[in-house]
Amino acid sequence: MAGFVNRLMNKMPEETENYADRPHVMVVDDDRRIRDLLSRYLGEHGFVVVGASDAEDARHQLMNFKVDVLVVDVMMPGQNGFEFTRALREQSNVPVLLLTALGETQDRISGLEAGADDYLSKPFEPRELVLRLNAILKRTIRKTPNARKIRIGEWLFDPVREELIRGEDVRKLTSVEVTLLKVLGTCHGEVLSREALAERCGIDAGERTIDVQVTRLRRKIEEDTKNPRYLQTIRGKGYMLRAEEI
Repeated sequence: MAGFVNRLMNKMPEETENYADRPHVMVVDDDRRIRDLLSRYLGEHGFVVVGASDAEDARHQLMNFKVDVLVVDVMMPGQNGFEFTRALREQSNVPVLLLTALGETQDRISGLEAGADDYLSKPFEPRELVLRLNAILKRTIRKTPNARKIRIGEWLFDPVREELIRGEDVRKLTSVEVTLLKVLGTCHGEVLSREALAERCGIDAGERTIDVQVTRLRRKIEEDTKNPRYLQTIRGKGYMLRAEEI
């Protein structure tokens, strides 16, 4: 931990003066020292930062502050990062990056299954956190005002509103799910490999990340996720979306 803190302190750049149009990020971590160091570091790399000490504090602050992305530590007292992210997904699609000291692949997959957009294992280089946050924000703010809606079975994907709609039923999507549907939708009927899909979506291609995100998306559009009709796995090749533009 001491080495991690030292890296944060040693990489502090000179403070910038331009505060206009900065993205807003919330750092949720029960370790005040790490929270303050991350807040300062991110603040000096173009972010407006608000800190929260745990999940309850974060929920309270989200009632008063609108943020563009959250950085959430997994190992917190009370509701942990996985549980907080899963609960947040029931009412919000704000992007979440999980910070975890857990090194096992299954633990990172659990974070993605909970609805996280990305994860970063401790200890990490602070610059990598900035790069990952910028990648998340780039996906999130990318708008396609002239894009056509896509019909996926009974569901309608609106790329402008970034929602799945079926009558009065509206399903929220994470930023990764939105990007996946936009990419697959523009290539509907075409098989995309995991690597190609990850590259076009700007997300990690390794450690089953694509598979987990596709599985989450299937739960929202398929009646039978074990026998998907629309978001199909093409064995040995990748994924294909059966849909139509309207």
